[in-house]
Amino acid sequence: MLTFAEFFAACYLLLTFQSRVDRYMALRMMVYVGLLYQDLIKRGEVLADGRLPPVLPIVLYNGSQRWTASSDVFDLIPPVPRLVEQFKPRLKYLLIDENAYTDGELASLNNLVAAVFRIEHPASLAAIGVLLGLLDEWLVDRPDLRRRFALWIRATLMRKAEYRIVLPRMDDLQELNVMLAERLEEWAHAYKAEGKAEGKAEGEALALQKLLQKRFGTVPSPVLAMISTASLEQVDLWLDQVLDAASLEEIFGAGKS
Repeated sequence: MLTFAEFFAACYLLLTFQSRVDRYMALRMMVYVGLLYQDLIKRGEVLADGRLPPVLPIVLYNGSQRWTASSDVFDLIPPVPRLVEQFKPRLKYLLIDENAYTDGELASLNNLVAAVFRIEHPASLAAIGVLLGLLDEWLVDRPDLRRRFALWIRATLMRKAEYRIVLPRMDDLQELNVMLAERLEEWAHAYKAEGKAEGKAEGEALALQKLLQKRFGTVPSPVLAMISTASLEQVDLWLDQVLDAASLEEIFGAGKS
């Protein structure tokens, strides 16, 4: 609840978290707002003149796909003739779609909310390490938030199937960052050992492709082509660079992302 004394007593923020697109989200928000108003009336928490305080309905969406549902219940009802059209209900919600922001845009904001968005949609595990360092610095005087962020980040990483990562329970950001770095080293050594076990350049190339995919997601075709034609020495050099590189460009040059 936000207070704006110069205008009215209070403005309520009605915040709903969504991980999946709901076609009828606008209808749900209209119901939530109505129930909130009924509760405020019951508790006598209306304005001094009997009017209702304003409510800002917000949907915070963190799913993997872009949000496609209508933001106004009015649009869920088809056009109807004349008089009836005037009485179609209207209620809009404010959509905050994490997918609508690029990593660069979020990084420029330099705040906790932007950091949360970046952790939920990381470019790589190495990028999360950088964010953990920032959170450790920002929350130096907030041990309660440090613990909560550490627990939440651990749970977030373990839910992501593409990482297949298992981390022990911990409630310290620094420990979590160290553990994450150790896991990256383990992956690097494991994939490199897998390549050497093959005894051929093909084995090292396969290990490099797997590690690149785990670090950066889908590997572009130009990069795969470079790996397939590279010498064993070159592939081995790239394997050594994967752990510390922040992007594919750092390893293979511009234009390979």
